[in-house]
Amino acid sequence: MDFTRVYTQVQSLKNNLNQVLLGKSEIIDVALTALLSKGDLLIEDVPGVGKTTLAHGLARSINCDFLRIQFTSDLLPSDVVGVTIFNQGRQDFQFRKGPIFANFILADEINRATPKTQSALLEAMSERQVSVDGVTHLLPEPFMLIATQNPVDFSGTFPLPESQLDRFALSVKIGYPDAEFEKRIIISAGEPEALKSLTPVVDATDILKMQEAASSVTVDDDLVNYILAIARATRVHKDIRLGVSPRGAKTLYRSAQAHAVVNGREYATPDDIKALAVNVFSHRIVSALGTHGEELEENKAILCDILERAVVPV
Repeated sequence: MDFTRVYTQVQSLKNNLNQVLLGKSEIIDVALTALLSKGDLLIEDVPGVGKTTLAHGLARSINCDFLRIQFTSDLLPSDVVGVTIFNQGRQDFQFRKGPIFANFILADEINRATPKTQSALLEAMSERQVSVDGVTHLLPEPFMLIATQNPVDFSGTFPLPESQLDRFALSVKIGYPDAEFEKRIIISAGEPEALKSLTPVVDATDILKMQEAASSVTVDDDLVNYILAIARATRVHKDIRLGVSPRGAKTLYRSAQAHAVVNGREYATPDDIKALAVNVFSHRIVSALGTHGEELEENKAILCDILERAVVPV
């Protein structure tokens, strides 16, 4: 595996994204970690802080198919995955693919759609395929779903169920920019012009090789035990009703591998795990004392407490 080439390509992606998402290098690292770990990304924040810009910037940096699905209350599952219709000329049924059949999907404001439509994404997220009328259709590779959602206390939203949240590899909150970067955003030509200036720096084949490189990163057995200790702590914590599943623990393992590559290493360290534990686990646990609309922040606080108590391997 040519890790030197992989590191160069990762840096090129970072440079591209830093042009459109100013002052958010840590958020960019999380997005690239999700990409290299073959995971999907959930971005929750108030409107106007760059959720869609991040998704568009990532897609424009990679020479792959990209489609945006605007989720609304009247969107149907067939509008996402596709539909089988009868072709009178050929006298048979034909499947017309929905927008889910692209390398990169932006599910914009996913929690504005009804639970029935949200659930149409479950098979695609977990198995990289969709089934329509008993026929299974494989999705293209690489495949990544980037979903944005408004805070659940906004009007017209339907909270994502725990089963779907568990399918997202990482979640992230972008937050408001610093004063210096916000000033640059205000006086700049605007988001459309910044995105138009981006050119692809890698293609689909490159991404598959980068994902293969991430899966070959060395993870010491002590680090695996460290991941297990954090995951198990969420299952017995007095302030958590629902702890992290084995899928969540495995996701942290794969994310740590990808994060190592993003940071130019062929081996994972405890810092990779500490840097990602909140992003991987915060949307998966259910707080016992959470208030509606504030649970995500409370989950992060609980996870930070667990990380402080966990014994870090030397």
